[in-house]
Amino acid sequence: MADITRYPFARHLRSTPTTHVVHHRRGKLAHSGTGQAFWFRPLSASLSEVPVDDRELPLVLHARTADFVDVTVQATVTFRVEDPELAATRVDFSLDATTGRWLGAPLQQLAGLLTETAQQHVLDVLAQLPLREVLVTGVALTRERITAGLTADSRLAQTGLALVDARVVAVRPAPDVEKALATPTREQLQTEADRATSQRRALAVERERAISENELQNQIELARREEQLVAQRGANQRRTAEEAAAADTVRATAEAEREERLALAHATATRLQGEADAGAEAARVAALAGTPPEVLLTLALREFAGQLPDVGTLVLTPDVVTGALTRLAAGGAR
Repeated sequence: MADITRYPFARHLRSTPTTHVVHHRRGKLAHSGTGQAFWFRPLSASLSEVPVDDRELPLVLHARTADFVDVTVQATVTFRVEDPELAATRVDFSLDATTGRWLGAPLQQLAGLLTETAQQHVLDVLAQLPLREVLVTGVALTRERITAGLTADSRLAQTGLALVDARVVAVRPAPDVEKALATPTREQLQTEADRATSQRRALAVERERAISENELQNQIELARREEQLVAQRGANQRRTAEEAAAADTVRATAEAEREERLALAHATATRLQGEADAGAEAARVAALAGTPPEVLLTLALREFAGQLPDVGTLVLTPDVVTGALTRLAAGGAR
C-alpha cells in the first residue's frame, strides 16, 4: 500500500520497491514505475498501484474422475504481475488519493482468474483417468497440466500475469472412499502382522521346547553323574572298610602274637624264677638240715621280724619277757 501524505492543495505519494505505481494527470501518463515518490493534486490525478512481487495462491480444487469419484486437489500457484501497466488497464488497481488503499479488490480478481483457469485444467486431466490411476499419478499429472495450462493461457498473458511455479500437494478422494481404498491394504498389513505374530509365537514355543529339552537332558546327565558319584562313593567306602578290616586283622594278629610272646616269655621267666627259688629253698633247707632248733627259732624270729612293719618304740613288760622266756625254756626242754 502506498504511503500518501496530505498537504493543503497537494498530496505526496511514496511507494515501495515491490509495487508499481501508475500516475495519470488529466488522462495523460505522468509517472510509472516501482519505488515512486512524487507530488500530485488529488482532483486531477488518477493513481494505480500494482504489486510486482511474487505471490502465492493456495488452491483447493475439486474434480471428478472417469469412474465418477470426487477428488480434491491441494495445490499452490506462485505468480507475479509481469506487465503492471497492462494489468492496470485490465484489472482495477486504482487507489484512493486520500488513504492510499485500493478502491476495489484486484488481488481477489486475480485469484479468481487463476483458480478458475487451474480448475479447468484439473478437470480436463482427471476426468480421463480412473480413481486408482489418479491416486497413483495424479499429483504429477495435475502439476504438469496446471503449469502448462497457466503458462500458455492467453487471458493471463493479456492481463499481464506470469506463472512462476505450480506445486500440487495432494490428490485425495472423500474420506470414506479413501478409507475403503485403504481397507485392503490395511487388512493385508494386519494379516502380515498376524502372520508375523504367529511365527514369533511359534518360534518362542519352539525355543521354549528346546530350552525344556535342554534342561531335561541336563537333569538326566546330572542324575547319571550323581549315580556314578554315589557308586564311586560306595566303592570308595567299601574299599576303605575292607582296608580298615584288613588293617584291624593285621593289627589284631600282631597284638595276639605279641601277647603270646609276652605270655610265653612271662611263663618262661616264672618257670625259671620258680626253679631258681626252688633251688635256693632246697639249698637253704639242705644247709639248715643239721642246725639246732634254737638256731632255727632264732632264724625264724628274724625272718618274722623282717616281715613286721616298722616299730618306733617297743615296750617290754616283765610279764611279756617272763612269758617269752618261759616258752623258750619249755621249748628248749623238749
